[in-house]
Amino acid sequence: MRVPDNLERKLKVRKEAGNYRTLKLRPGLIDFVSNDYLGLGRSKKLHESILKKLKNVTNGSTGSRLLSGNNKHILNTEQFLAKIFKSEKSLLFDSGYMANLAVFSTIPQKGDTILYDELAHACIKDGIRLSLASKFSFKHNDLIYLEKKLKKSKGNIYIAVESIYSMDGDECPLPELIELAGKYSARVIVDEAHSTGIYGEFGSGLCSELGLSDQVFTRIHTFGKAMGVHGAAVVGGIELHSFLINFARPFIYTTAPSPYSVNAVESTFEYLSRNGSLQNQIKNKVSFFKQQYNHACQNSKLTKIDSKHPIQSILIPGNQNAIKASERLQAAGFDVRPILSPTVPTEKERIRICLHTYNTEDEISGLIHSLARL
Repeated sequence: MRVPDNLERKLKVRKEAGNYRTLKLRPGLIDFVSNDYLGLGRSKKLHESILKKLKNVTNGSTGSRLLSGNNKHILNTEQFLAKIFKSEKSLLFDSGYMANLAVFSTIPQKGDTILYDELAHACIKDGIRLSLASKFSFKHNDLIYLEKKLKKSKGNIYIAVESIYSMDGDECPLPELIELAGKYSARVIVDEAHSTGIYGEFGSGLCSELGLSDQVFTRIHTFGKAMGVHGAAVVGGIELHSFLINFARPFIYTTAPSPYSVNAVESTFEYLSRNGSLQNQIKNKVSFFKQQYNHACQNSKLTKIDSKHPIQSILIPGNQNAIKASERLQAAGFDVRPILSPTVPTEKERIRICLHTYNTEDEISGLIHSLARL
């Protein structure tokens, strides 16, 4: 059966705009696209340590946490994660998307206000849409603009940000933002998806590295990026934990994480605690990339967004222009993908480069020389 005509028209419009999505495989290319920043997703040693823990476990979780899906291993892992993240409690979810849906659809109530950075991830915005609270965006990392919004906010105020933004790779000015939030008794919610693993002791994130963990209302840590596995956790106080268990529909009405997933999360953090040098390795790769880029591309017409993170974005306005640039880089052997509108604003289309511990200096230099020839 065909989809309705109005859906076909929307697909046609998307094709004509040059931002039609398809699922593709590009085998044989050098990886500069994945979120596997620390190489844990492809680590054979980590894989072996995960497999060792899988003896005598069930295949599935068998149900939701409030029915048959809860077990001692999940509870122990959540306690283990709470210690890593320097928090009273942690609550596991199947993905960062589901964790953000749970937090933003549940915690802010009718009469409250949510203020969110305009570049916040889609899952934050989707969770906010489900909330009955008033919601307003503020200009990216603009604390002056944010304060104007704070002065007009009512009820309990929640400020939603990311520690590292996924498209630009830039940092939220967390110390200054938290200080401003304190003036208005606002609660800060930080998505640590792209800082988990890379920053902080044992991969505990940017808030932890900056010593701000106890000043943030809640944090969402995702394990499918630098940690190389799957799942997420919401960390915060005991009351927050209890409230989510009682009222968060994405927690109550979903199947519990599988034993495989829970084992993988626990094993990965244990592995990273023994291999903390990976954090220094990725920082060195980022420094090398930036040095080489500044040398080779200083006279080019490319515009690079400044970032200290493995995410390095090159602005190439126009969907077709970004697509053509990525195709030229792929033809040279580098897996670099375009980021198109509406994922990013019009005229902010780009190619996004993700660096990894396993990218050699020769591979990085080769990519930069190809960039210089665009």
